[in-house]
Amino acid sequence: LMVWLRRCTHYLFIIVVAVNGTLLTINAGDYIFYTDWAWTSFVIFSISQTLMLTVGACYYLTFTGVPGTATYYALIITVYTWVAKGAWFSLGYPYDFIVTPVWIPSAMLSDLAYWATKRNKHSLILFGGVLVGMSLPLFNMVNLITIADPLETAFKYPRPTLPPYMTPIEPQVGKFYNSPVALGAGAGAVLSVTMAALGCKLTTWTYRWMAA
Repeated sequence: LMVWLRRCTHYLFIIVVAVNGTLLTINAGDYIFYTDWAWTSFVIFSISQTLMLTVGACYYLTFTGVPGTATYYALIITVYTWVAKGAWFSLGYPYDFIVTPVWIPSAMLSDLAYWATKRNKHSLILFGGVLVGMSLPLFNMVNLITIADPLETAFKYPRPTLPPYMTPIEPQVGKFYNSPVALGAGAGAVLSVTMAALGCKLTTWTYRWMAA
């Protein structure tokens, strides 16, 4: 019974990570509150999404030992975010108001690194982490190019009930504006290796807890 309960707790943890990943998307990276800053905040968006995806994917991969589960994890997050997108759309906001990030291709690269190195954890940390960090900003910039202009959307829906510090303002074009993909990919490639290592460590802790 205890083994069964611990396994159920583990899968519940996976769901909790995915739900919190969705909340991170909505609040930290994805344009409900930062629509007017979409381009200048893209670097922060890229880093937060990369780290969230990496730690969950590596944890899921190393716990199951089955290549493909990282992509499954990314699919869970994507579905949750589309549900959130639908909820805001039903409230009268435009279809492009929430942009569902493109996680799945980056997660597939993580699966590929794990599978191609015969489920080597250290290769997953190094190669998988770098691949996710470098690819996610690229996929998401392509995604953003296809949507309505964020600044136009922000001023069309000013959300007057928000506190003053969150009211849309004219964005200040700074140094991040020129190459947000390169900056996001560079920072993400470095930081996601650490997050990949943490995800693998979570598996070790989980197994120790299950064996206790």
